[in-house]
Amino acid sequence: MKKTIALICLILVMTACGKKEKEYDATGIFEATEVTISAKSTGELKLFNVMEGEQVENGNVIGRVDSYQLLMKKEQLETNRGQLSANKRQLASSRNATDSRQLDLEKQLSSINQQIANAKREQQRFSELVRDGAVPRKQLDDINYQIKVLEKQLDATRDQIRSNNASLEEQSAGIEAQMDGVDAQVANLEAQIRQIDDQIANTEIIAPFTGTVLEKYVELGEFVTTGKPLFKMADTNSMFLRAYVTSAQLQNIKVGQDVKVFADYGDGKKKEYDGKISWISNQSEFTPKTILTDDERADLVYAIKVVFKNDGFVKIGMYGEVKF
Repeated sequence: MKKTIALICLILVMTACGKKEKEYDATGIFEATEVTISAKSTGELKLFNVMEGEQVENGNVIGRVDSYQLLMKKEQLETNRGQLSANKRQLASSRNATDSRQLDLEKQLSSINQQIANAKREQQRFSELVRDGAVPRKQLDDINYQIKVLEKQLDATRDQIRSNNASLEEQSAGIEAQMDGVDAQVANLEAQIRQIDDQIANTEIIAPFTGTVLEKYVELGEFVTTGKPLFKMADTNSMFLRAYVTSAQLQNIKVGQDVKVFADYGDGKKKEYDGKISWISNQSEFTPKTILTDDERADLVYAIKVVFKNDGFVKIGMYGEVKF
């Protein structure tokens, strides 16, 4: 009787175990977005503060290629630009001086006109006084002579202004052409300086995002060329689990769906994370040998990505599980 009861209990336990729901729907490997950082400039590595496994922050300068020659070239270009600017100031000063001389002549012309107008008023007044016999004739003759002298000065000044106008137009055109040439040279130098600034900026090795250095390919003091890989880093803060599901499971999942992710540390030790399906492949593939699916008899599976926020414990290459 006791043996019969024990056998029944064993059967019940085995039945219960057989009906126990699986703790996961798919398994996969944890991955992260990996980026290989390459040199943007050629020269000796003067600074390279990178260690494998180190966490680097987005925007931090972690290395620098020798930029001495570029800095010297920029200094020379800036000196040339300063000289051209000085030449332009001289041309502008020369043009202003010519304009000032012409303005003085026009002021002189206006002054002579005013003197002639004053002298003619005196001429009119003295003509009446001479007629009345109040003043001698000589004073009127002196005024008439003065008017003739002023009129000759007026004509000479007008001729000089006309002559200067023709000369000034020619000189002004020449100065403007020279100043335009200087402006073109300055613009060309400024374009070269901007190009040098970009090349100098490219000598700095900057972390493109916050992440972990995975591999280091060069050392401080090495000579690198443009495009040479320097190190590889990955965004280990925002990781994803690449898992595989069968076609039967596709009807129960969709992009954007919230799921549970489990990091498998072995010996039944697991850590749970909140995840979200970010991608589902639209093409099937043969089951990878390292992957276990819900239906191990299935030959074709679909890859999916489940993103989650890593707390620093999940490492690239670890096995993980996902529960839909």
